[in-house]
Amino acid sequence: MSTPRSIFKRLAGLALSGLLALSLSPGAQAQAYPSKPIKMIVPFPAGGTTDIVARIMAQRMSESMGQPVLVDNKGGAGGAIGADLVAKAAPDGYTILMHNITFPLSSVAQTLSNRSPFNAETDFAGISIAVYVPFVLTANPGVPAKDLREFVALLTNNKDLKYNYGSTGPGSAMHVLGEALKRDGKIEMQHIGFRGAAPLKQELLAGRIQFGGDQLSSSLAEIRAGTARALATTATKRIEGLPDVPTVRESGFPSLELEGWNGLFAPAKTPKDIIERLQREVVAAVRHPEVAKRLADLGAEPVGSSPAEQDAMLRRQMDQFRPVIRDMKID
Repeated sequence: MSTPRSIFKRLAGLALSGLLALSLSPGAQAQAYPSKPIKMIVPFPAGGTTDIVARIMAQRMSESMGQPVLVDNKGGAGGAIGADLVAKAAPDGYTILMHNITFPLSSVAQTLSNRSPFNAETDFAGISIAVYVPFVLTANPGVPAKDLREFVALLTNNKDLKYNYGSTGPGSAMHVLGEALKRDGKIEMQHIGFRGAAPLKQELLAGRIQFGGDQLSSSLAEIRAGTARALATTATKRIEGLPDVPTVRESGFPSLELEGWNGLFAPAKTPKDIIERLQREVVAAVRHPEVAKRLADLGAEPVGSSPAEQDAMLRRQMDQFRPVIRDMKID
């Protein structure tokens, strides 16, 4: 016959076993995340589109996740320095990467030149495309061309013009697009790389470079003020905020067509439940009315894709520009 003492021990043992099982279950682990601040690496200096979008997202995600999401700018090497930090970070959801369309292009360039410290397709786990942001090709207002077609004609007919174009570094989106334009338009320009969109814009506004480009958010205010001139967008259709600016396809350069985006990545092997939690947080953030309005004011379209959609987009853009990068020997 069981004594009250033995019954108590048996019940206590069952309760303890249940608690242990619960604590080891995937659901409990997911609920425990995050238990400390999350670092969001931006691989460019402060002031560019990626930095601005990251800070808007981080603020909202901090509120909803109950832990600070801290933006950490690690610029250099066309975004490779910051991306490499994330690739080598612990796959625990506490170090994530906010990147843009430069990611697939610079990764291809560095891989082809055998100097890539990581593999963009295997060293990262996609979380979500946060926003689409059109990429815009711009010129200093002193350049006597109102669109991209006229810009190419200007350089074609005036071989003595010594124009410089700027990018955010070797292998960046603007570097690839600039070299592709030189090839397809049969024109000459000198490439000058900068550490980010902010210094590129400063040099363009000052007239020390004549041509450049970045995501729309970086130069929308200057375009509207007339201190920078939008020559074309790389989007598949004209953008709502700049209806008079033609696309590169309309301008006769379809090979420059490239969808702009900003998205979040984690190190490869990050647990699926953590990836799913982060993806849900991105979707909730970009669909929050206040966040959506702030993004729209920057010319950004909220997305909140699935990880699979983001991975597919990354591979698609790498495949699209791999021949250009290889043929032009861009590194």
